Amino acid sequence: MTHSQLHAESKRWLKQDLSRVEASLGPKLEMLLGKKVLLTGAAGFLGFSFLHFFAHINSSQPDNRKITVTAVDNFLRGRPRWVSELAASDPTVVLKVFDASQPWPDEEGVFDFVIHGASIASPKVYRQYPLETLDANIAGLRHMLELARRTKCKSILNFSSSEIYGDPPANEIPTTESYRGHVACIGPRACYDESKRVGETLCYLYAKHYGVPVKIVRPFNNYGPGLRLTDGRLLPDLCRDVLADRDIVLYSDGSPTRTFCYASDALSGYLLALLSPHEGEPFNIGTSSPEISIRDFSAMLLRVAGSRREIKCMKSAEAEYLTDNPQRRCPNISKAISMLGYQPQVNLEYGLQRSLEWYRKFHELEHTEDAVRT
Repeated sequence: MTHSQLHAESKRWLKQDLSRVEASLGPKLEMLLGKKVLLTGAAGFLGFSFLHFFAHINSSQPDNRKITVTAVDNFLRGRPRWVSELAASDPTVVLKVFDASQPWPDEEGVFDFVIHGASIASPKVYRQYPLETLDANIAGLRHMLELARRTKCKSILNFSSSEIYGDPPANEIPTTESYRGHVACIGPRACYDESKRVGETLCYLYAKHYGVPVKIVRPFNNYGPGLRLTDGRLLPDLCRDVLADRDIVLYSDGSPTRTFCYASDALSGYLLALLSPHEGEPFNIGTSSPEISIRDFSAMLLRVAGSRREIKCMKSAEAEYLTDNPQRRCPNISKAISMLGYQPQVNLEYGLQRSLEWYRKFHELEHTEDAVRT
């Protein structure tokens, strides 16, 4: 099967997830039709979700109602084959090599919506590129906010993170948006955590002083199709062990707990925030249950995979691997439910089944084309 054929099959496979997102938007979808969107970080996990959703919507729309997307990325980690295939097959997507930490060129046009997804969210990777992480989350966001202010766009979406909460005490879990955080400003995670906190301050200031219609989302452990198998985050690492038919290795005692939000549920929340009137306010986007230990999560994955392999706990060769790693992460999503109409639908076991199936069938589309690295 050629890469083009594989990409076409993957789009058919994703249709169920994308249709669920479409249904969650209801009449709000009309706000996007016929509009121009700027998407930064287009080659990442977020970019995967947004670009495939826009392509899904466009497939049933006449030309004058299609969503046109300028998709930009610096391709620091290479250009995945899926993004090249998608851009080649969809004339509504213009793919550009661009470093979002630089000012957006004035001659590049005006957009109705700006989605700033350029960031490095994998701890494994942002520890390798700490200054680049700071630049994307602070300078990059500032440039996008300036673009939104200058061109008076309809809405701009900024991705903060659940990491801005740090390691909350038990009485702050499930964690609401009002909790101010318990975060280390110095350490291996600080480049990501603190730059996301500064980013929220920037959003607040641009909303307050310039009236920029900025929306803030705080993702909680998203997973699913589009999250690279080599990303370095928990689920891809576990799936690599499962697919290689080897024991799962945890570099902790497995006791930290998390909740996990499937990609289609997360995307629904992000789009509902983008299209909402709530400016300068943060929203937790995730699921509030089950809050599950890493060990139990791993056991569930083995069960879903039908694997008889075991779970082993080892010490990481990386000295700072667990430094400032939160013990619990669980959101209170009442605000998103009441103000956005957000409602997660995919249970964890089904989401894991879908994720494993994706990696088995389509991981080849993640392979990067090194020749286009910047």
